[in-house]
Amino acid sequence: MTNNDIFKKLRVALMLRDDQIVEILELVDFRISKTELSAFFRAENHENYVECGDQVLRNFLNGLVIHLRGTKENPKNPNDVIAKHKAQIPVKEGAKERVEFKAKPKDEQKARGDQKPGQKSAADKKKPFKKPAPKVQVVEKVKYNFGKNKKS
Repeated sequence: MTNNDIFKKLRVALMLRDDQIVEILELVDFRISKTELSAFFRAENHENYVECGDQVLRNFLNGLVIHLRGTKENPKNPNDVIAKHKAQIPVKEGAKERVEFKAKPKDEQKARGDQKPGQKSAADKKKPFKKPAPKVQVVEKVKYNFGKNKKS
C-alpha cells in the first residue's frame, strides 16, 4: 500500500476537505497549497499525479493527532471532532436528512426488546450433545526408555 493510498483512505474515513487537510498540516508547521495537495489524490496515470512522500504523510499524521486529541493543555474528544466534520458535509439534493449507519449488536438476543436475553425461542434451542465414538488405538502401548538403561 502506497502513501497515497493511506492518505486517500484517511481523508475519506475522516471526511476531510482539502482546506481542512491544509489546516491540519499547518498545526505542525508544514505548509502546502491546495493544488499540491490535490496532486496526491489524482489517478496514477494523470499527468499531474505526484507520489505522496514520507515527510508529507508523517507530518499529516502528527497534525491529525493534534487535530483530533488536542494538546496537553487543551485536550479534545476525538468523537466530537469527527461528529463536527460529519455535520459540515452538505446533504445531497433530494435526501431529507443524512442517514447514519450503525453497526448491528454482536449479541442478537440482547438486542431484542420483546424477550429477556436469557430466553430463547424454540428455533434457537441447541441439539443435545452426543458423545463421539470411542477412539480406536492403532499403536499398542509402548514404553520408551529414551536411552536410559534399566536398573536391574
